[in-house]
Amino acid sequence: MNSLKIQITKNENKREKVPADQLIFGRTFTDHMFIADYTEGIGWHDHRIVPYQPITLDPSATILHYGQTVFEGMKAYLSQDGVVRLFRPEENMKRMNHSCDRMSMPKINEDLALEALKELITVDREWVPSEPGTSLYIRPFMIATEAHLGVSASLTYSFIIIMSPVGSYYKEGIHPVKILVESEYVRAVAGGTGTAKTAGNYASSLKAQEVADREGYSQVLWLDGIERKYIEEVGSMNVFFKIDGQVVTPALNGSILDGITRKSIIQLLKHWDVPVVERKVSMEEIREAHRTGKLDEAFGTGTAAVISPIGEFRWQGELFYVNNGETGDLSKKLYNSLTGIQKGTMEDPFGWVVELN
Repeated sequence: MNSLKIQITKNENKREKVPADQLIFGRTFTDHMFIADYTEGIGWHDHRIVPYQPITLDPSATILHYGQTVFEGMKAYLSQDGVVRLFRPEENMKRMNHSCDRMSMPKINEDLALEALKELITVDREWVPSEPGTSLYIRPFMIATEAHLGVSASLTYSFIIIMSPVGSYYKEGIHPVKILVESEYVRAVAGGTGTAKTAGNYASSLKAQEVADREGYSQVLWLDGIERKYIEEVGSMNVFFKIDGQVVTPALNGSILDGITRKSIIQLLKHWDVPVVERKVSMEEIREAHRTGKLDEAFGTGTAAVISPIGEFRWQGELFYVNNGETGDLSKKLYNSLTGIQKGTMEDPFGWVVELN
């Protein structure tokens, strides 16, 4: 993206808004979308905001056959004073470029991409919900569009941003979930695409999630792809454990996604002088911590839920209950603090929030 001359075509047929209490994640979309195209030798061009609409692709487009695509997930919040706030959006754009590099895709200009996003939010500002717990979910993504069946990086791409108003993730307060530890399938390995937000990572997780669903579990806890003993992620979230007063989370190792909520949680804990360590964490360690009564809390972190407390693990036929299946004090404090910063009801000592005029 070499310039920010955005052509805007307003939607003449406005979509009907869904009441906040009826919103289903990712089912309702705003009136407009942003698109920019890339051509090898030219760069990014034709930046435009247009009515939300289907995408037309050639049947031989690279994305359809070789999965060359990356995406991000972020949110905009409307505070009580009417200001729209983004939470660390520059980190999302930075991570998107990391994903692009891994998938042999062209990088975006992070600053200009953020400006394009702000312009899109301004056009669809009325879609940012104001009810408690609601937000505008934002999905920037890139797809390879060249009509070519040869196994090589595409020469053309589209960078697109779509937005969706979403309701509160926890309609009745945050509640611990049940987790099945996955021992057969793996999410990623070092050297693979685990550190990129690309579609194949999520497609490969669906089979294990189906098994978990059938057995009454909310999510899968992924172990490493080599020894099948070290914890990596939970579902599509990063994971934390509070063991004997210290918070531990798996260290980034080339297969774990560098979560923005994860990064924020670590900074918050350090700000509060809560001991937090990034290192390898094995299931044997979790079993021993549970056996000795030192497993105080466990929770996943991500954009959608922010904090998702874990109340139960099942591994190799054993059940480990965490904090008697109840949400821990630290999980509550982290959730309330992060959402407070995001919504503007609490002080932001880190400069994480970007306000839109």
